[in-house]
Amino acid sequence: MSPSAPTSSGSFPPTDEAAGAPDPYMPGHGTNAYRVTRYELELDYRLSTNRLNGRAVVHAVARRPTAAIVLDLTGLRATKIQLSGRKVRKFSQRAEQLVVVPDALLLPDEAFTLDIRYEGYPAPRRGLWGEVGWEELSDGVLVAGQPNGAASWFPCNDHPLDKATYRITVTTDANYRPVCNGVLLSRSSRSSRETWVYEQAEPMSTYLATVQIGRYELLTLNPDRPSGQVPQYAAVPASLAAAARQGLARQPEMMRTFTNCFGPYPFPEYTVVVTEDELEIPLEAQTIAILGRNHLRPDWESQRMIAHELSHQWFGNSLTAASWKDIWLHEGFACYAEWIWSEEAGAMSVAGRASAAWRKLDAGSQDLLVGDPGPALMFDDRVYKRGALALHALRLRCGDLAFFALLHDWAGRFRHGSVSTPEFFLTADRATGIDSEALLHPWLFEEALPPLPPS
Repeated sequence: MSPSAPTSSGSFPPTDEAAGAPDPYMPGHGTNAYRVTRYELELDYRLSTNRLNGRAVVHAVARRPTAAIVLDLTGLRATKIQLSGRKVRKFSQRAEQLVVVPDALLLPDEAFTLDIRYEGYPAPRRGLWGEVGWEELSDGVLVAGQPNGAASWFPCNDHPLDKATYRITVTTDANYRPVCNGVLLSRSSRSSRETWVYEQAEPMSTYLATVQIGRYELLTLNPDRPSGQVPQYAAVPASLAAAARQGLARQPEMMRTFTNCFGPYPFPEYTVVVTEDELEIPLEAQTIAILGRNHLRPDWESQRMIAHELSHQWFGNSLTAASWKDIWLHEGFACYAEWIWSEEAGAMSVAGRASAAWRKLDAGSQDLLVGDPGPALMFDDRVYKRGALALHALRLRCGDLAFFALLHDWAGRFRHGSVSTPEFFLTADRATGIDSEALLHPWLFEEALPPLPPS
């Protein structure tokens, strides 16, 4: 299957699987009946009670005749809905879905707008990957949407291929800073409440949408940046400001390295949120990474995670897999970015990292297909490491000049779009002149570990 790329508006390619039918890894999530072009979210949240009153204005276009509009929403209750300005008389919630029944059939290419009021006490979803979605911290909120947590805080078409623009407005307690995707447009105060408005102009998958709330102050990590360089910020508790400056001191160098290797950074700015709580792993969101206070150390394990999350802005956020089975296009690339930074930082060469990863894989089980790992194993470390080794094998075969030209072409050609493994093969063939599918097939679609490529 080799679907064509969608446009930056988030439109779907024509093939059934890539067209947004429920992903086989996420049954019951997402639909191909329509595509969303924009979400406008207004959230009124009270930290003391974890009470959320929300309004979601969803702009969408029908893709086929549609008698019922199905959205993903879990743990929250819809109270009032309008469809294109008219009150909806029939809507219901069952399981993890909100079903809206229009008075008349929606026709293909018909634009419509849903205005949904909803409320409740948001909580994370529990599933194969633990708890994902809206989560209370000891003093604030963390939203970790990957892979299916978006529906825990707003009604949506929760499919990675359905990319849309966003405006996110958060009203919450004064002295707390909400950090959301995109660029801060405005901040206003009224009594003991403050309202913050963010605009995410570049198309974004639902799982990458986020809200982080805490007693954060905003630090500029590269205040002396040259004109045209991406501004980098850190939202941190005041007590962690010094630790954040130290732990993130080399991030501007990481940005320069990745820009050289992958092409221009795909968004206007980049913000790292550091929580007061310790986190098991960092989290990715579009234009944002979320670290725990325990990830600010200068050791390699912490620094590689900082590099990993930054690289996801290219691979995962700007270029998003059309189907979850292709998650190696996110994680294999981000793992290889760690190795690139390791060499640039003088820690260990790419070849050394590749050799160490291969030895660890060789000592473990050989029962996973990296190019289709299945939902239970999609975040298995072997997807990360073996995906990175596949890229290393390609680099050694074609040489540095062709390899990095390929990465620039790949990141630029599909900027803010959706991608698949077959599309990567075609792009690699054009850029390198070799049969990339034949080279990479054993790494991605055979269980047995191929031999370590000679340096």
